[in-house]
Order: sequence, then structure tokens, then C-alpha cells
Amino acid sequence: MAINEQGLMAALGTVQDPATGKDFVSTRALRNLRIDGGAVAFEVELGYPARSQESALRTSLEAAARTVPGVDRVQVNIVTKVVAHAVQRGVQLLPGVKNIVAVASGKGGVGKSTTAANLALALAAEGATVGLLDADIYGPSQPMMMGINRKPESLDGKSMEPLVNHGVQVMSIGFLVDQDEAMIWRGPMATQALEQLLRQTNWKDLDYLIVDMPPGTGDIQLTLSQRVPMTGAVIVTTPQDIALLDARKGIKMFEKVGVPILGIVENMAVHVCSNCGHAEHIFGEGGGRKMAQDYGMDYLGALPLDIKIRLQADSGQPTVVAEPDGEVAQIYKKVARDVAVKIAQQSKDFSAKFPTISISKST
Repeated sequence: MAINEQGLMAALGTVQDPATGKDFVSTRALRNLRIDGGAVAFEVELGYPARSQESALRTSLEAAARTVPGVDRVQVNIVTKVVAHAVQRGVQLLPGVKNIVAVASGKGGVGKSTTAANLALALAAEGATVGLLDADIYGPSQPMMMGINRKPESLDGKSMEPLVNHGVQVMSIGFLVDQDEAMIWRGPMATQALEQLLRQTNWKDLDYLIVDMPPGTGDIQLTLSQRVPMTGAVIVTTPQDIALLDARKGIKMFEKVGVPILGIVENMAVHVCSNCGHAEHIFGEGGGRKMAQDYGMDYLGALPLDIKIRLQADSGQPTVVAEPDGEVAQIYKKVARDVAVKIAQQSKDFSAKFPTISISKST
């Protein structure tokens, strides 16, 4: 029996992408359909990394195809293609980097750096090429969290090679100064040093560069959000009222400079006693979710106040690599996929397709 191509496409159109709620046929993500006798083969292109979800998605597509009379063999090839997306107006993209995501908070002590490290690792675990820039000049913590204790090399004397661990490219001022040395710099010096770290690092074809922003909304943060081509920002807060108050200031800063907020992560949302299992909301309950609702933003998820998260980060083995199949790691991976999906739905950057116009007196 000959396979009806129209019927096959209709059957495949019943399968929805769980991340977007849309089918792959109408969005033209399903491509290169081939029918050979009773064999069917096609490709599905995702605009975001989702390695952990591919097996279930492939199974759903195969099952849908087999409902069509005449189909006895199905081959599904799932590929990921992350592209560059639009940034602030007038800011050029960074060579070797498609998308830059700022992880920010209005104040310190809310777990921003831990979130940034695990977000980078989760994106890498889902199949993306990822970099992590430690933008906290005065208090760099990513060298310890990412388990890197060496200085970067320079092959040409002008730029630096990023250091790599756990599959993530990393750069931090902490690699260049002694661990106990205090960075007693005024704002302009710190800002210049940070721009050098960003622009003089040979990032290797990154799908995403996660920037661990310094806490607050001062000169360094404002300069970064104005000069660095950011695809979006993730706001980290705790449910505590004082943290939410400062997080709102961070949101306003990004709004003023035209950087979209990709969502809000609520850290230390609940503490579960490791001895008796009693759950207690030490820093309050639901503050991050309510703030997301107030601003019409995505609530990306809640992380527990868990001693293992702290111990793993301090040991240079953040949760996503220390316990990749654990419950907390799955939360980080879900946050990472949601961030990537949100980016994929934004406007693409077409600057590379524009012609270069030059004016000469001789013409």
C-alpha cells in the first residue's frame, strides 16, 4: 500500500513540542521527508538544546507515523540549530558568540553565581556549546565553583584562551590574580578589565555565553548592560521581601537598556530537613512567583535550600555534574531548556547578512 504523504504529514502534525506547545509541521521544523516503499525518514530541527528530551520526542514521532497505513519503518533524525538572536539596538554581536545571557540579582547572597554555573552546565549537558564569564571583578567565585585553578594561556600575546572544565569554557579575573588579593579598583578600571575579559577571550563558537553579573545596579552593571550584546537576562532572587525589593531594581535596569528578561529563578525557596523531612519556608513563600506574575514574566522554577548544592559548588563539582540524574539537577536542566526556548522564540539577528557599504572618493 502506497503511503499517503498528506495523511502522513497530518499524523505527524498531531505531535506537539512539549517545550513550545506547537507542532513541528506548521512551524516547518519537520524537514526532508522521504518515503521509500514502507520506509519513512524525516528530520526535526530544534532551535534549542534538549538532548535529555530527544528520546521521548523521537518515540512520539515514530508512533504518530506508524498510525498511517503502509508505514512499517520510521527513521527520525533530531538536530539542534542554535542561531544568534537580536540584542540591544546599536550593539554589535561578539565574535564567536551567538547569544549572551546575563544572570543577575539586585543584591548578593541569593545564589546567583551557583545558578549561573549550574545553568551553564545544564545547557552544555543538553547539547549546547557554552561559555561562562565571571563578571564579578571584586568577588570572583567561578574559579572555585568550576574547579579551575590555573592561569589562561595567550597564543598571540594579545588575547587569552578560555579555560575549560566540565565541558564549559570559562573566563574570570580570578584566574589572573592571587586568590587572597583584593581588587581595590574604582569603577572605570573594573569596567575596563571586564570588557577586556569579555572581548579579548577567544571564545570557541559558543551557542550561549552565560555572564555571572556582579550584584547590584551600579556603574559596572549599567555599563555591561549597555555595551555587551545581551540576548536576555535571568533574574535570581530568594522569596525574602528585601531580596525581591532589590531584584525589582535589577529588572528595571534591564528594561531601561532594552534587554529582555527571560525569566525569574527563585533560590532557597524551601528547606527540607535532612533528618526528619520537615519542609520550612525560611525566607518566605511564593515571593518570586508573585513577582513574575506582577511583571508578566516567566517563572522559571524554584530551587531548594539544600546543603548539597552549597557543598558541591564549593568543591568545584556543581550539582548538574555532581548528581546529573538527581532531582535538583533536573530542575536546573528544566530552567536551562526554558531559557533556551525563550531565546529561540525571540527575533533573530540578521546583521551578518547585511552588505558592507563603503564610500570612496574615486567612485
